[in-house]
Amino acid sequence: MTSTPLADPKDRSDSLPGNQAGKREQTKLANRAAILEAGRQIFAELGYESTTVRDIIRRTQLASGTFYNYFKSKEEVFHALHDDGVARFKPLLRAARESAGTDFQAFMITAFGAYFNFLLSDGQIEREMAATPEWTRVRFDTPESLALFDELKGDIIAFATEFKLDHLDPELLTAACVGIAQEIGERLLRGRIKDVDAAARFAAYFVLGGSQRAQSELQT
Repeated sequence: MTSTPLADPKDRSDSLPGNQAGKREQTKLANRAAILEAGRQIFAELGYESTTVRDIIRRTQLASGTFYNYFKSKEEVFHALHDDGVARFKPLLRAARESAGTDFQAFMITAFGAYFNFLLSDGQIEREMAATPEWTRVRFDTPESLALFDELKGDIIAFATEFKLDHLDPELLTAACVGIAQEIGERLLRGRIKDVDAAARFAAYFVLGGSQRAQSELQT
């Protein structure tokens, strides 16, 4: 499937009347979205290592120069797709927090389940992307990923205090949750694990059981 972005206008938006400036901004958004969608498709079909910038451009109707107005490399496209996914997952994490109330176990089960279902929700493209291990790895050096990590850590700090797990390092506990989610999520995408609900419960019980054991050991 070929993306169909609008052509880039040559005149500057700051010298255009309101309607024309608005159209230019819409064009920029459409072009960027077309590149990202093309990248998503090509990465799924060819894998990250085999994909080239030329492959991505060919899937759009953009000129090479237009591509480089938005991204410098395929790496930047790939990272932008990650950040887009992080931004779309944030509301699901917040919904998990709200639905759990003050129940840490319920929060863990719901949050893991939300992440696993999110990975599977976009269908064939994400399943094919599982051939690229980098796809399920959250990058912690982008602003979106750092913000998500800090948000999750804030949730964990709140629950840990209430459940008297405050001897645990929240940075370590958050990193453990993310690592478990990534490893299980990758196997769900590959079809090596089938039951999402069972996977979410296992991950939650593993984190909670390990946290309680660690708390006990640290207090002795």
